[in-house]
This record gives sequence, structure tokens and C-alpha cells, in this order.
Amino acid sequence: MKRDSRLSSVLHALLHLAEHDGPATSEMLARAMLTNPVVVRRIMAGLRDRGYVRSEKGHGGGWTLACDLSALTLRDVYEALGEPSLLAIGNRTESPGCLVEQAVNAALGRAFDDAEALLLSRFGAVTLAALGADFHERLTAHKQSFDLETIHAA
Repeated sequence: MKRDSRLSSVLHALLHLAEHDGPATSEMLARAMLTNPVVVRRIMAGLRDRGYVRSEKGHGGGWTLACDLSALTLRDVYEALGEPSLLAIGNRTESPGCLVEQAVNAALGRAFDDAEALLLSRFGAVTLAALGADFHERLTAHKQSFDLETIHAA
């Protein structure tokens, strides 16, 4: 089963935006995210609708941050993406009348709900500013330069 990596990808793009002077085009962000510019525009649209980023069309246009990263949490971004499924596993639903399946699903359902609640709580406690600080610590430790245009170039 393919994992949904949109949350990770958009966080990646947002941190790149935070480091980039001026607007970043969908093409630049697509290279950073190793995806297609159309995917970037689709993902970023939900963030724009929430006021987290803005976009300008035309020459010199692109995506810029529209909010303070210390006020933006992982949960905010997750919600802007439409709250994709957090867990790759789920209940069996082939025999809804089966009492065994009902008992198993009830137990698993409670566990899944608890796990999702914990994960969302943790998402709400992590700001993008904290991710940015972690990035800067790693960048300093590796003594690398940072350039959105070339950082992911092969």
C-alpha cells in the first residue's frame, strides 16, 4: 500500500519557502518535493485558502508564506490538506453481521480512535518554527549551504 506523504511533502515545501528570499515558483517547489508542479499547486491551494501561503501569478510571481511559522502547527497543515487518513490499517467490514467481527472491530476501533487522538494532539504541539529550528541545527552541523534551486539537485 502506498503511503500518503502529502503532509510530509507540504511541510517540506513550507520550510523551503521560509528559507527562500522572495516568491518560489511551483516548479522550484516541485523539484524540492520531487513531484510535479501541478501537485504542488493542488496541495498549496488548501494552504492558500487557510491564509498560510499566498500566490502571485506572472513574472516574478510564485508562493510566499503569509503567516508566522510560530503560530502554524502540524495539525493546522494536516487540516488544510483535508485531514487525510492517519492510519494505514482499518477494520474488516466483509461480514458486518458477524458477532466476532463486531467484537474485533469495536476493540480495534477504540484503539484506532485513541491513536489518532494522540497523534493529532502531538501535531498540535509542534510548530513549523520548531521544525525550522531543527533544520537550522542540522544545517549548521553539516556546514552546508542552502539554496532552494539546487539543494535537491542530483
